[in-house]
Amino acid sequence: MRWTMPLLCLCLAGAVTAADRVTGRAFATRSEVAARHGMACTSQPLVTQIALDILKAGGSAVDAAIAADAALGLMEPTGAGMGGDLYALVWDAKAKRLHGLNASGRSPQSLTLEHFRNLGLRHIPPTGPLPVSVPGAVDGWFMLHGRFGKLPMAALLAPAIRYAEEGFPVSELVAYYMGRSMDSLGKYPGFRETYSVDGQRAPASGELFRNPRLARTLAQVAAGGRDAFYKGDIARRIDAYMKAQGGFLAYEDLAAHHGDWLDPVSVNYRGYDVWELPGNGQGIAALQMLNILEGYDFSTIPFGSPRHLHLVAEAKKLVFEDRARYYADPDFVKVPVEGLLSKAYAARRRALIREDRAARRLEAGNPALKDGDTVYLTVADGEGNMVSLIQSNYRGMGSGMTPGDLGFCLQDRGELFSLEPGQANTYAPGKRPFHTIIPAFITRGGEPFLSFGVMGGEFQPQGHVQIVMNIVDFGMNVQEAGDAPRWAHEGSPEPTGEKGRLPGTVQLESGFPLESVRKLMDMGHGVAWMLGGYGGYQGIRLDPRNGVYFGASESRKDGQAAGY
Repeated sequence: MRWTMPLLCLCLAGAVTAADRVTGRAFATRSEVAARHGMACTSQPLVTQIALDILKAGGSAVDAAIAADAALGLMEPTGAGMGGDLYALVWDAKAKRLHGLNASGRSPQSLTLEHFRNLGLRHIPPTGPLPVSVPGAVDGWFMLHGRFGKLPMAALLAPAIRYAEEGFPVSELVAYYMGRSMDSLGKYPGFRETYSVDGQRAPASGELFRNPRLARTLAQVAAGGRDAFYKGDIARRIDAYMKAQGGFLAYEDLAAHHGDWLDPVSVNYRGYDVWELPGNGQGIAALQMLNILEGYDFSTIPFGSPRHLHLVAEAKKLVFEDRARYYADPDFVKVPVEGLLSKAYAARRRALIREDRAARRLEAGNPALKDGDTVYLTVADGEGNMVSLIQSNYRGMGSGMTPGDLGFCLQDRGELFSLEPGQANTYAPGKRPFHTIIPAFITRGGEPFLSFGVMGGEFQPQGHVQIVMNIVDFGMNVQEAGDAPRWAHEGSPEPTGEKGRLPGTVQLESGFPLESVRKLMDMGHGVAWMLGGYGGYQGIRLDPRNGVYFGASESRKDGQAAGY
């Protein structure tokens, strides 16, 4: 795989700037895309065109998002598919409100914590039958469609079915990751038969790939609805396959599945309301970080400066202590969301940050109040509706469990449970695991401002914070905000039970000044350079005065923003 580094110069001093930009504006690898009638931003150019076709045919933003997600399961199986979970935020232009959807699945009822202990496991393995949980994405499609859809579901799934039957040229990045997955998951029955081009190898970049098995499964869902997946032949075939592999996911687990509509939560960051989903995900980590960082005046702290990088890393470390202790399925434990998001709690946590030194030891706070490998896409339509949707199999292509000839791999999201008794995220039957995938949205004055997301495991809340700060604090446009060099801190404790190793390591993308690197090291931070681990971003900003959408897509991946 040939990696292309961002067009950013490594400066010894002063502000970081992009190289050879005619406009003179920093960071952007390309211009924002501007359009009035609709906008789609996905991680695959062919999928972006599918979304635009749906919009032009009279479909809603939700219709286009469903069609795009179904196609991404085919064209980017390294990040998503029918075997994974889904979360979404939907701006309803008519009601002028934001809706949240948690379409994540639960653990099998027949699999117990004692079984893992009897196997002598300290952590749930990433592949095989044990990490498989109920796939919630298909139910999520139908929940979204039932409330916001216009076109028939068969019309939305038709493009993915056609591409699955006729084939499509595999993009460079997806080909690379499919090759890696073939090496690690090809031993499981059904995987190599589904994802290889000749029964052995993964498709190369630009090579045509067909998945007629997936085409048939999508056609069954188009004809029979969500129950065809959860209560019909598809569910029975998943059950039979899992039993044959010594797994636990059963027909009864699929038949009992349901997603949940829920109210998003927000914090105000310098006049912008930033929205995330509560529940078993990590969205509130981004909000907690923003609350802490709001206490610093970044109009006097330059982007990429030592103080900028130090403060964001320290805020992340504080928040991830809480993330490891409190974040879990709220149906099983009480997650103190209100306390975690309070400004008073943020002030107490902020006071623990030393300006001159990286923290080497931290603990979760007490937020109690006195009175009580993923795809991301965003679509906007001509009526002002906007969708922020994220979907994933979790670790790359998932568990390797590829049932029968259904054409998709089941997720391995169950790996994110802890096997330590007594924790908020400890494994239990019928429980939703801690989730990393999080969509985001920003409103201003009660009106939509930005629909965005940054895929990439535990990096996602860190990525969300960087996008918000790049736009609000550093004055970047929606494309520049994604193209600017990124940082990622590693070494915090995890909800899966792993202990932290602070001060950890601040991973830096190329483009930050060397003087900042030296200063971070002097302050006690571990510093390293990482290639390819900074997530994948899409965003749509609305200019309400002119009625114009501005779209952006990740320059580090294969994506495209397009409108009409």
